[in-house]
Order: sequence, then C-alpha cells, then structure tokens
Amino acid sequence: MKKDDRPELSDLENLRDKIRLETLKMLGHMGYGHLGGSMSIVELLAVLYGKQLAIDPNHPNWEGRDRLVLSKGHAGPALYATLAIQGFFPQDWLLTLNEGGTHLPSHPDRLKIPGVDATTGSLGQGTSIAAGMATGLKLSGSDAYTYLIVGDGELNEGQCWEAFQYIAHNKLNRCIVFIDDNKKQLDGYTADILNPFDIQKKMESFGFITLKVKGDDLKAIDDAINFLKDQKDSAIAIVLDTVKAQGVPFFEKVEDNHSVKFGLANYQEELDKAITTLEEQVVKGGGSYA
Repeated sequence: MKKDDRPELSDLENLRDKIRLETLKMLGHMGYGHLGGSMSIVELLAVLYGKQLAIDPNHPNWEGRDRLVLSKGHAGPALYATLAIQGFFPQDWLLTLNEGGTHLPSHPDRLKIPGVDATTGSLGQGTSIAAGMATGLKLSGSDAYTYLIVGDGELNEGQCWEAFQYIAHNKLNRCIVFIDDNKKQLDGYTADILNPFDIQKKMESFGFITLKVKGDDLKAIDDAINFLKDQKDSAIAIVLDTVKAQGVPFFEKVEDNHSVKFGLANYQEELDKAITTLEEQVVKGGGSYA
C-alpha cells in the first residue's frame, strides 16, 4: 500500500478479523501449528499492513518500500495470511503451509515468499538483520522505515540486546521495535523461565523512547506509531501488552498454547467455532470478536 492510499482506522477491524480467520483456517488445515504467538500479533499486523507500511503488493521489491522483519519467525502463519489478503500472492497458497514443495515453510523465507524481507526463525537473529537493514537504508539516504517484531521469550537471547544497544547508539529512529509481550514462551510463562522484569524500563535504559500499549487496541497501536515517528533523535520501541492466542477466547485459556495440536481434547471443535464466528464477523465488516 502506497503512503498516499491508506484506509481509515475503522477499516482495520475487518482486516484484523480476516487475518485471524485465515490464520486459523491455515493452521486447522495443517492440524497443528504456532497458534499462540501468531494470534498475539494480528492487531499489530492489521495496523502495519492496513495503514502504516509503505508497500506495493504488485511490486514487492520496490526500493522505496518499508521493510518488516518478523524476528519471532514461528508467527509466520499470521504474516502469510496478511500478505495473501493484501495481494502479495494467491490466497490458495495458505492451505499449503509447511507441505512439501510449498512456497510457505513454517518460518518466513525471503527467497520463497513475495513480501517477506527477511528469513527468520532462529530467535534473536532478526534483531541484527533489522539493525543492518536500518543502517543500510540510512546510509543510502532512504526515508523508508524498518519494522522489527520480537517476542518476549525471544528476549532470552543475548543477541537481541546487542542489536538494541547498536540501534540505540546509532539513533536509528526509523527502525521501530515492537516487542510482543504475551507473557509466555515455548516452555511456560516468561516470568518462570527467565524473568524479563519490566521490559519497557529495560528498553528505556538502553536508550529507547518506549511506549507500552494494549496489543489488541488498534487505535492505541496506530497512535503509538504515529507519536514515535515524530521522535527524531532517538531509538524508538513499543511494548505490546498481549495475550497468547489473543482474540480466540478458548485458546487464550489453554495453558500450553504456544503450539497447538487440534486433535487433542475438544480443540478441533473450538477451532471450528472460532472460524465460524470470525466468518460471520468478516461478513458484518468489522467489530469486536472477543
């Protein structure tokens, strides 16, 4: 979407529901997958791809585009759903997720997927990739932004903090860092595995102007991005206060919801209910699912 062709914020509710719906259908078709971390960034992706990003689906390698690095690559299904909905590739690709010969492996691959700027999956590495991209764009005189999405569990990786220190030292204010603070990681709650303490204060101590917003509030996310884009002499970050499996009430309450197998218990039944509810919501054109 070019910068001069953006919908109103109210349209993002419908995009949010479509992304959540297509992601659930994709994972349901495969029978398992990273539901938790995909769902918790849906609202962010709706704001970015529906309003904030300067992109052109017809020319995915357009030099003037903004870049996005999904460092938490296991949330790839949500990104794939977003890209398909926005016209980067046919939506029927979505049901080939992780199959042999697919364009869509379980984690993003920039050589296979139109619209993907960075191959990610090994946690922590995306932070350094984004720092390098932002540096290159700055040196070339480009006004494009680099958007970096990092998971809270991913912050266990020391590489993240090396990259953040670099971004802050070089005042890469066109590299916006988003931290998905959904309170869980593969092995359990982040506070139990390796306590992250106050992520906002930690980012501020590293030299970032940092805002914390509800990660399911489209307007709050959009407002925070707009505010930070006006900050010209500092690194900038947003901590998203999210819930694992956000927007799907049943799975929000499932303790082990990082990756879900839908054949367990009544999971398939609940998945089908969520898909039906979202399909109805999409037809209505927006609104609050949960």
